[in-house]
Amino acid sequence: MGQVILITGPARSGKSEWAETWARESGKTVIYVATATRNPDDAEWQERIQQHQNRRPQDWVTLEVPTTLSATLANTKANSCVLVDSLGTWVANLLEQDEVSWASTVAEFLVTVQLVAADMVFVAEETGWGIVPAYPLGRKFRDRLGALVRQLGGMCDSVYLVTGGYALNLTALGTRLPDSIDDE
Repeated sequence: MGQVILITGPARSGKSEWAETWARESGKTVIYVATATRNPDDAEWQERIQQHQNRRPQDWVTLEVPTTLSATLANTKANSCVLVDSLGTWVANLLEQDEVSWASTVAEFLVTVQLVAADMVFVAEETGWGIVPAYPLGRKFRDRLGALVRQLGGMCDSVYLVTGGYALNLTALGTRLPDSIDDE
């Protein structure tokens, strides 16, 4: 297993930029895995995608992978650094899966992460720091992403929280919780 880094934080906190720094400094071939899907009818979304693209070096390989993340990771070479941006978008793309299918998807993903020899940097949004979403789909998204981030975080070499313009190394500052995931 290569080095696994998780970078999490709120919107516009700089987590993607911190992940890009990690990938660039790895000295390896960088494979940027974008989980977002393009929507030509949404000019603001297209602008966000363009901003991300403009920041990346030209020699990085970009793959658009809205749902098949495990298969993509499984096919990476050991001498590369895979940057996945973002797990929140990946979760959103799979919200229509029933609970059994989702559990299988997560299990496959977590096993794959443990088997991949490449370095991996994952970007994930933090949710649930505010009110409980008023709609079932919002609660489903929040709960699925929160559980996934917790499970992945337990497997990572380093976990960073990016907020307020700072990247905090939670693995150095914090104490890891037990593996069980309760409804919190």
